[in-house]
Amino acid sequence: MKLYNYFRSSASFRVRIALELKGLPYEYVPVHLVKGEHRQPQLAGVLPAQLVPTLVTDAGERIGQSMAIIEYLDEVHPQPPLLPADPLGRARVRALAQAIACEIHPLNNLRVLKYLTRELKVSEDDKNTWYRHWVRLGLEAFEAELALQPAATYSHGATPTLADCLLVPQIFNGQRLNVDFAGLPRTMAVFDACMKLPAFQKAQPSACPDHEA
Repeated sequence: MKLYNYFRSSASFRVRIALELKGLPYEYVPVHLVKGEHRQPQLAGVLPAQLVPTLVTDAGERIGQSMAIIEYLDEVHPQPPLLPADPLGRARVRALAQAIACEIHPLNNLRVLKYLTRELKVSEDDKNTWYRHWVRLGLEAFEAELALQPAATYSHGATPTLADCLLVPQIFNGQRLNVDFAGLPRTMAVFDACMKLPAFQKAQPSACPDHEA
């Protein structure tokens, strides 16, 4: 398999975590978003939406969108599972994952932030204030969801799930821009538990071959 990704992309980070949790080997193909490599004509067949990540299977099939990739991996390589066996558990994990993928991430990904500064002439300070506001608001909602469920090591139960694959990269990005994580005890406890696992350590941006590019 090949993974077209950018080391600092939280969506790419999600997929790297899933691959590491499942112990799946893959070829790391760097696509530097800040340098605009995702817009190169030669990548149009792999990245038609000019977004990362994209997974290319051993059979040459292309899959975009991080959550679709992770669920594909979970179906094709079911051990260890990243979704619970019961329908209610699966729905809860997907809801937690979507709280990040649909409510937080779209408002703070790179192309949105660039539009704020380049097209709308928002100052760097105001852009960062925007970022911190929406990340904090979303994580408060995530914390409230966790608070309604029994205490657990991870977002759902005693093993990492799809929800944790999404939460950890969001926290990493928030740390870079000084998001306030105070008052989020369940969320941050889950993050700390995840970061004790080798899979999360191996997938983090500083462990990527292009992290200094």
